[in-house]
Amino acid sequence: MSTASKKTGLIVLSMALGLLMASLDNTIVSASMNKVIENIGGFEKVSWVFTAYMLASTSTMLIFGKLSDMFGRKRFYLIGIGLFLLGSALCGTAQTIDQLIWYRVIQGIGSGSVFPISFSIIFTLFADPKQAAKLSGVMGAVFGLSSVAGPQLGTLISEQMSWRWCFYVNLPIGFASMLVLVFSLRESKAEKKPRIDYWGAILLVASTVSVLMALELGGKDYAWGSWQIVGLFALGALAGAFFIGVERKAQEPMLPLSIFKNRLVLGISLLCFCQGVIMFSAIAYLPLYATAVLGKTNANGVLTPMMASLIGGAIVSGFFVARIRFRTILFVNMALGIVAAILLMNLRSDMPYWQVIAIMILLGLGVIGPLMSLGQTAVALSVQPRYIGISSSVVGFWRNIGGVIGASVMAVLVNASLKDSSREAVSKFSIPADQAGSLANPETVVRGAAGMPADLLAFMRGEIGGAISHGFVLALFVMIAGALVALTVGGARYRKPDESTAAQTEAVSA
Repeated sequence: MSTASKKTGLIVLSMALGLLMASLDNTIVSASMNKVIENIGGFEKVSWVFTAYMLASTSTMLIFGKLSDMFGRKRFYLIGIGLFLLGSALCGTAQTIDQLIWYRVIQGIGSGSVFPISFSIIFTLFADPKQAAKLSGVMGAVFGLSSVAGPQLGTLISEQMSWRWCFYVNLPIGFASMLVLVFSLRESKAEKKPRIDYWGAILLVASTVSVLMALELGGKDYAWGSWQIVGLFALGALAGAFFIGVERKAQEPMLPLSIFKNRLVLGISLLCFCQGVIMFSAIAYLPLYATAVLGKTNANGVLTPMMASLIGGAIVSGFFVARIRFRTILFVNMALGIVAAILLMNLRSDMPYWQVIAIMILLGLGVIGPLMSLGQTAVALSVQPRYIGISSSVVGFWRNIGGVIGASVMAVLVNASLKDSSREAVSKFSIPADQAGSLANPETVVRGAAGMPADLLAFMRGEIGGAISHGFVLALFVMIAGALVALTVGGARYRKPDESTAAQTEAVSA
């Protein structure tokens, strides 16, 4: 094996380790939360452990992607890994829930670098898009594998060692990724120092955080019509409008709006938004369906088939991309999403468990997995090499935005249905009116199933199942819209590398 091939293999290993570390983190942490609360308390703030991470990651993703295009992917990948490891080490030392939340912000900022830059390095490294597409599929498979292994690993570590080691476990993986990349990847220096679009970065963070916080807090901490939520949406809209104005005039815009003139880039962005809606809705509500409706004790059992099949979907799409037009694959992907949404809308409390598992496999294999890698591939092949970093960030950014909006809107639909069901239960089973609120919370059914009258338990399980099923009507409409969008992306397909691309790759990987 040549020296160049060895270096290439080491770089791919470094990317895989970094992606594994970042994607493992959330699932491991989720499984350890009970131990965290037992040790340092803070049950009322526990959701912010995840919300803070998500806000930091999503709001910085585009910024890191652009900066990596301007100053070098290696530099900002190492900065991102360093921030992630610093946040992980600090999380392991947290003595209060507030400390843990702030340390998760540091972790989230680092994660905002790792995901997009991993894919952009792959596409910069390999001149042959066919090979890059296959490796992109493998990277998507790493994400799926970590999603499957994370909950079990988190439970094992937190019970056998300490919840703190759920954060410390990131350190050896991250350091290995950094060391491998330091010695295996050399990048050429820019001839002149680029100008940073500081106002664009500030306005991007302000608009993203404002909108995401409104979606996270609305209907939970504050009513949707409250001045706090309306104010956050207004601030997000205002910052977004100023952001667009700044980007149109900036010499080196943080988000080059010109990339969206390409139909495939615009289409993929919208489709990743659609994918985020159904993916995050499923992740948020199917574990609840398994425990509250089907009476399963392990909620991971319903998500594991989806995440495991995601691996197959990501890898298979990497092979198809060289043979079939992007438009065809994307349309089939969204059509399968329509089928999955219809099946999810018809979930029943008496449905055999194997049928639920089959729906999860369809969701992972046909809907989530393929676009996980294809989105990165198609966008990277559609933009100029100097925009690969920002384009890779756009894919993850719109997936996260779609996920938050999807989960939030579905929560509104499900909660409204459950409130009606709880009022019906009060009159039907002669329950005190002051208990209606607790009945509207599915966790009441999960925790109190053993002491609940059989007829009331059966009624509430049916109502919770119906509410969750009806909530997936949002996913159906979004998938239909996605199928229509897929038809508009043009006839682009895999193209063979030219000599200029090959020369650029040699300069990067030498």
